[in-house]
Amino acid sequence: MTIRSRREAVTFRHPFRIRGIDRTLPAGVYEVVTDEETIEGLTFSAYRRIATMITVPAEGAVGTMETLSIGSVDLANAQAADASTAND
Repeated sequence: MTIRSRREAVTFRHPFRIRGIDRTLPAGVYEVVTDEETIEGLTFSAYRRIATMITVPAEGAVGTMETLSIGSVDLANAQAADASTAND
């Protein structure tokens, strides 16, 4: 079984919340890492998502970052809410 990781920068224009993180996060650019594993037994290459993580500022520690596990649907919901928020 092969595992691969995809990294992407996700931008939030407004402070936001993601289910599973008990605080509001500031607007900014966040690194999101998605781990995927191969689906065995197919005649073509296919992968399934096994983990999604986001790197955020650590609570109570200035200049420190932490990586937290989140749901991909929760990330998509936070992005949609950010996009629908009225411009400043």
